[in-house]
Amino acid sequence: MPVPKETKLYDILGVSPDCSESELKKAYRKLALKYHPDKNPDAGDKFKEISHAYEVLSDDQKRQVYDRYGEEGLSGDGGHGVNPEDLFSQLFGGGGGFFGGGRQQQRGPRKGKDMAHGLKVSLEDLYKGKTSKLALQKQVLCGSCEGRGGKEGSVKSCTGCNGRGVKIIMRQMGPMIQQMQQTCPDCQGEGEVIQEKDRCKACNGRKVATERKILEVFIEKGMLDGQKITFTGEGDQAPGIIPGDIVIVIEQKEHSRFQRKGNDLYTDVKIDLLTALAGGPFTIPHLDDRVLMVNILPGEVITPGSVKAINNEGMPTYKAPFDKGVLYVKFDIEFPKPNWVDNSKLAILETVLPPRHTVDTPMDKHVEEVVLSEVDTSRQARNQPVQDEEEGHGPQVQCAQQ
Repeated sequence: MPVPKETKLYDILGVSPDCSESELKKAYRKLALKYHPDKNPDAGDKFKEISHAYEVLSDDQKRQVYDRYGEEGLSGDGGHGVNPEDLFSQLFGGGGGFFGGGRQQQRGPRKGKDMAHGLKVSLEDLYKGKTSKLALQKQVLCGSCEGRGGKEGSVKSCTGCNGRGVKIIMRQMGPMIQQMQQTCPDCQGEGEVIQEKDRCKACNGRKVATERKILEVFIEKGMLDGQKITFTGEGDQAPGIIPGDIVIVIEQKEHSRFQRKGNDLYTDVKIDLLTALAGGPFTIPHLDDRVLMVNILPGEVITPGSVKAINNEGMPTYKAPFDKGVLYVKFDIEFPKPNWVDNSKLAILETVLPPRHTVDTPMDKHVEEVVLSEVDTSRQARNQPVQDEEEGHGPQVQCAQQ
């Protein structure tokens, strides 16, 4: 037997270059059990190194390339792309769960992709709860051929790729051998072939058909923006796979009167000056068609911009709808219009309202009385400064030279 160019991979497994397949497998089993991450959490890199060495040397073709050219001859395709857990599972049949610890290797058909759909929901519906119907288009197995693509017995495994859908091609480039994977041209990657005359007329051999699906989506009280509702197994169907899930994502609509922060609600209310000063009732139409009658106590005095709280009138808590947040009310005070009453009645306010603040007049200054007038907005616009054209806000004047 010719002497290998390098023996690094043999050394990792602790075997000689002329070892047999059974010796190679025995060495790998011993080391894999010792350095598996479930048993030895700090040996992850060592476990990958052992798996890489075994993946190369257990393949006769790769082993011959390695013995002749070393790892350089593998052109980077010497097994780094193989999952060490998959290799471990092939020998021990249990993935990471071999030690009873944790990562159970997935077996059986693979699961299809999940499908996400946004559903816009009003704040009223999130407050009261609602059942909505959502129409979707999904792929289902063809009923005419039961997902076979043709009549029974007409579907054959592709001989060009042995049903895998891909072919492995080896190309030699000087001393290097490059391994490439390409879609099988005989079956276009499907792994199966059906003669044209035997194809299902309903699906034309595609094995699936499009179906309109109506889902009833129950919007529970207190659901949040971005919350997900999952319909397990309602995704697209395809032969040999487990259908994925349909995931409905709640998208809360903006509201004209309320803003939501968690389970709390915020709203703005305008009241008249008399109610703000002397107290009295005002109303807030709520999200569930109730009207809240709110009383301001006499003498409480509500100032512009002040915020008050109404407990247990915010949003219901998800899964606990009787536990509600807080409704926060921000006040805007509506003042009377100019000249709303004659001067004789204004004098009555002098006896009711707190006295005016004393105006201090400086004795060492000249004092001149002035009056207020309405703002002339057109004059404000005319008096705006004109900037240079270089700044994009007006013409630039230059001096002429002779």
